[in-house]
Amino acid sequence: MRAIYSFLVQLTWHHLRLIAKFNPKIKLFVNGRKKTFTSLKAVSSTWHNVIWMHVASLGEYEQGLPLLEKLKKSYPEYRFLLTFFSPSGFEVKRDKTPADLVVYLPLDTQRNARRFLNVIQPKIAIFIKYEIWPNYLYELRTRNTPTVLVSGIFNKSQIFFKWYGGFMKKTLYSFSHFFVQEGNSKNLLGSIGFENVTVSGDTRFDRVSEILQQDNALEFMDRFKGTSKCFVAGSTWPEDEKILLDFINQSNEGIKFVIAPHNIKVGNIEDLKASMSKKTVVYSEITKDTLFDSEVLIVDTIGLLTKIYSYADFAYVGGGFATGLHNTLEPAVFGIPVIIGPKYENFNEAIELVNKSGILSVSSKEAFETTIKNLLADEALAQRTGQNNGDYIQQKTGATQSVLNHLKPLL
Repeated sequence: MRAIYSFLVQLTWHHLRLIAKFNPKIKLFVNGRKKTFTSLKAVSSTWHNVIWMHVASLGEYEQGLPLLEKLKKSYPEYRFLLTFFSPSGFEVKRDKTPADLVVYLPLDTQRNARRFLNVIQPKIAIFIKYEIWPNYLYELRTRNTPTVLVSGIFNKSQIFFKWYGGFMKKTLYSFSHFFVQEGNSKNLLGSIGFENVTVSGDTRFDRVSEILQQDNALEFMDRFKGTSKCFVAGSTWPEDEKILLDFINQSNEGIKFVIAPHNIKVGNIEDLKASMSKKTVVYSEITKDTLFDSEVLIVDTIGLLTKIYSYADFAYVGGGFATGLHNTLEPAVFGIPVIIGPKYENFNEAIELVNKSGILSVSSKEAFETTIKNLLADEALAQRTGQNNGDYIQQKTGATQSVLNHLKPLL
């Protein structure tokens, strides 16, 4: 079965090489992997103690980052290799991580897995959340390399729990330990014979809780907000903006509005600005004079949203009317009310925070306007809603330390 799987992966690789000629993202996927072994060989002769962490993309990287940072600090004698599967993660973070080397993970063929592990010979392998690659895991097991899954999450629809999922189920035996986010995952793993499971929670909570300790000051936000209340809409899509625009344009509450759209291409920013009837300034066009009397700020750059949330009295997180909800924990950690669209069923933290009345889900423009007006009219309600968010995150911290305690005897 492993040979058939490897053949299909190899066949996929050949197809991707053809598609790469016409698709820029696939081209990054393919060409980036051509450089992996060259990069590894350049350091292999001087690397003797390697910890390898693998993530799929940006979301998984954020989950792995707290652990990577603490391991790097605690074990400076080790070298840290970080691999990405997706270009959307690698291309953004390759020069911005604590790892000593960041590369694409070669596709999961038997030959690639053997070659990769022969070069790096990791002391420990760490996979984040969903990343389960049979050939790499098989090779790690044959080498008796301690291998852990961190912030894992399982559901009964996955192949491991189906009658025909024997091959994939077998790959799970390569993990020396599973650190899962919640009890249901532990129960599911237990139902197929795995007892080496700890419910440690999600390491992202450790990551976002650290945001409170960093310097979040932004001089332009100090000038823009002044003494006004501030509403921040982050990672919005056009579907979200349709919900928000009427309220923003018609509001006479003296609120300052920040919109940080997911798509920051020039055309999209221009269209968004044109839809505003209030005085609006775009971040890249800021001058000292434009900020004081502007009521709307459109952020056309990346990397600032987390700090901008620290200025918010209320937040809206986009994606819940479109392709998928974005990060709700970043605004929630500041103890403010957070509003989202109706599509959040695949996001456990959003489900829990909706149940705790910290996140408020709306399904229409009218529902959004009613919700935000209620929060504005009732300060106690707004404070209680925000407190629910802040308390929830603080109660969820500690996953990183749980993993560290397990790894310590192995290092």
